[in-house]
Amino acid sequence: MVPAPSSLWQAWLDEVHGGFWQQAILDSLSHYSLGLLVGSVFGALLGLLCGMVAVVDGLLEGVVRLLRPVPGLAWVPFAILWFGLNMAGATFVIAISVFWINFYAAYAAVRGVDPEFYELAAAFGHGGFWGRLFKVVLPASAPGLMAGLRTGLGQGWMSVVAAELFGVPGIGARMMQASSLLATDVVVVYMLTMALLYALTDFLFGFVSSYVLRWQP
Repeated sequence: MVPAPSSLWQAWLDEVHGGFWQQAILDSLSHYSLGLLVGSVFGALLGLLCGMVAVVDGLLEGVVRLLRPVPGLAWVPFAILWFGLNMAGATFVIAISVFWINFYAAYAAVRGVDPEFYELAAAFGHGGFWGRLFKVVLPASAPGLMAGLRTGLGQGWMSVVAAELFGVPGIGARMMQASSLLATDVVVVYMLTMALLYALTDFLFGFVSSYVLRWQP
């Protein structure tokens, strides 16, 4: 049942000539990009807030511990109920999967900031919330934030298949269709496609990360 490597080229050409490969990539990229953006932004913002404000951290601690172990796949029924069988539902599943990675990366980065930095900022008149945020927290936690974003890139692609389980068009849906027909060569083609897309996004993010962290030795 494992396809021969020599059969993959022809399977890929058939998908390309039929227009399925290009359309699957475009469909998956649409909700992957939006889900990645929403999950990363909200996760990082809430992580920063909980890390900086003890009251917020205490209020949300129970909720975080309750929801964190729930996998993205478990949210699929709720995505269908809340958003329907469309791109919004797939975006929601991907955003949930990416959210927690960025939340904990931001939270750990803020909690790891040297307290002496806050004292130094206060000595220069930046002791308020916004002063600490922009003068201390964001610069000091930038490496951790970027690490969370980079990990979220991979987690987002891992969630694409789960997000498309209920019929939303894309790479995952095409893989499931091929799997139901035992077309294992097509399944492997889309597995490799997803791996290459992740490698490309990770490669491009490397340039962004290098620019943001250009102050590091």
